[in-house]
Amino acid sequence: MRTNLYLVRHAHSTYTPDELGRPLSERGFVDSTTVTELLKKEAIDYVYASPYKRAMQTVDGIANYIGQEFQIENHFKERVLAEKPVEDFTAAITKVWEEDDFNWNGGESNRMAQKRGVIATLQLLNKHEGKNIVIGTHGNIMVLIMNYFDHQYGFDFWKKLEMPDIYKLSFNGTNLIDVQRIWETS
Repeated sequence: MRTNLYLVRHAHSTYTPDELGRPLSERGFVDSTTVTELLKKEAIDYVYASPYKRAMQTVDGIANYIGQEFQIENHFKERVLAEKPVEDFTAAITKVWEEDDFNWNGGESNRMAQKRGVIATLQLLNKHEGKNIVIGTHGNIMVLIMNYFDHQYGFDFWKKLEMPDIYKLSFNGTNLIDVQRIWETS
């Protein structure tokens, strides 16, 4: 029985130091409407979201469309890169992708973040077998989850993601059988 997960990277957000409460930007709200329109075609059964405001706002429209509230899943929050803001983000993110077990002070290694995301993913696959499930999440954790099931999805793939972006992962049980991008770029 085929189960489809729609991993939705959140739309563009307005930067604030409040990682949890950072909202979508004006452009992000426009793009979230497009996310909703694309997902309306997919017969969605359930919607989950990271506890971060921008992820919730990106998938709120499809949850409303199917007449359900999205469910918060903490394991789909973005990876913590470091306890404090890093001086050179590009160097810091490159380092954690080069060494799976490396983590900056107070941050998560790729392996740590991936394990967290994959545990939640496997739980949803088992709980909602045969269903279509939207997951509002973030770029790094999304690619780490995809990488667990297929190693072609890595750092270079992450760098090419858009904001928002949508990937449909189809599973037979917990075996990944297909990946399709359904985000339409303008």
